[in-house]
Amino acid sequence: MIGLISANVRRRKARTFLTAAGIAVGVGAVVALLALSTGLNNTAAQFVHLGRADLGLFQRDAGDPTSSVLPLSLTNRLRRRPEIAAITPIQLVIGVVPNQPQAIVLGLDPNGFAARQLVITSGGPASPGHALVGDQLAPQIPVHVGSTMKIGSRHVQVAGIYHSGLSYEDGGVITTLGDAQALAGRTPQEVTTFAVKLQPTVSLSKAERQLGRAFPGLLPIADPAEAVRAGSSTVIIAKAVLLMAVLALIIGALAVANTMQAALLERRRELALLSAIGWSGPQLGALVLGEALAVSMLGTGAGLVLGLAAAKLLPSALGLSGFVSPALTAWGFGRAVLIGILIATLGAIYPIWRVTHTRPAAALAPA
Repeated sequence: MIGLISANVRRRKARTFLTAAGIAVGVGAVVALLALSTGLNNTAAQFVHLGRADLGLFQRDAGDPTSSVLPLSLTNRLRRRPEIAAITPIQLVIGVVPNQPQAIVLGLDPNGFAARQLVITSGGPASPGHALVGDQLAPQIPVHVGSTMKIGSRHVQVAGIYHSGLSYEDGGVITTLGDAQALAGRTPQEVTTFAVKLQPTVSLSKAERQLGRAFPGLLPIADPAEAVRAGSSTVIIAKAVLLMAVLALIIGALAVANTMQAALLERRRELALLSAIGWSGPQLGALVLGEALAVSMLGTGAGLVLGLAAAKLLPSALGLSGFVSPALTAWGFGRAVLIGILIATLGAIYPIWRVTHTRPAAALAPA
C-alpha cells in the first residue's frame, strides 16, 4: 500500500505541490508564533529573577514588564516592609548595544545585592562613564578591560569583565544606575523594576499577596509565567497562535479535501477495480487517508522550515528584537506535527466516506 500511496502522490505533482504549499503557510505561521512565545517565556524568567532576586516588582498594567516605570522614591518604603530582606532598584535598557540586539544593559545600584553577586574576573567595578561587560558578550563584540565601546549614542570605557552565572546577565552590560537611566531617557527618579530578596520565613505567594495590597500600583511577580501574562505583546501572540492554528486547520483541511476529492474522481475506476478484486472499505479508506497524510506531512515539513525562518524576523516586526530569542521546543515541534495530522484527518473524512460508499459496479459502468 505504501508504494501505491507514493505513486498516487507523485501522479499529480502540481496539485500536490500547491496543496502542500497551502498547508506549509499555515503551519509555518503557527511554528513562528510558537517559537516567539517560547522565547518570551525564557526572557521573562530572566527578568523576574535578575540579580538572583526572589521576585521582581513592576508597574501594574505596563504594556510589558520591560517598559515598566517606577518611582525611585518607593525604595525606603519598600525596605521597611517586614516581608523584604533586601531590595535594589534596576534600570533595564534594551537594543542599545550595536550588532548585539539581544544584549541588555542593566543599571545597578553598586550597594545593592544584584551588584554584589557579580564576580569581576578582570578589571574593576562600574563607575560613571565606565561599564562592565559580561564574559559571554565580551568576546563577541570583542572588547577587553580598557577598551571603549558604544552603548546607544554614548561611548563608555570597559572597566571590567564579570560573571554572574545567569546567562542573560552574562550576555549583557552593567552600568551605574544613573548612566542606564540616561540611556533609557529616564529621570534620576525613575527605574524599571525593584529586585527583591524575601525574608527566609516568607513564602512567595504570601509576599506577592501582601505587597500587592500594600502597593496597588505595583505588580509583584515571582513566577515567569505571570510576567508573560502581564505583557500585552505576549497576550497578542498567544491569541495569534490560537487563531492561526484554527485557520491552518480549516484552510488546510479544505485544501486536502479538495485535492483528495479530485483524485477520487480521476481514479474512480481504479478504486472500483481494487474493490472488485477484494479490497475492503477500511483498506480503501486507509489508502485515501495515507495519501492525505503524505501530502499534509510534506506541507508540515516545509512549514517547520518556513516557520523557523519567519521566527527570526518576527521580533523586529513586533519591536521585541532587543530581548527575545525565538526558540522551538520539542512540544512546539510536536504541536506543529499534530496540526499536520489533524489537517490530513479532517480533510480525508469526506473522501473516505465517498470511496467506501461507492459500489464497484456503478463506478465501472460506462459513463
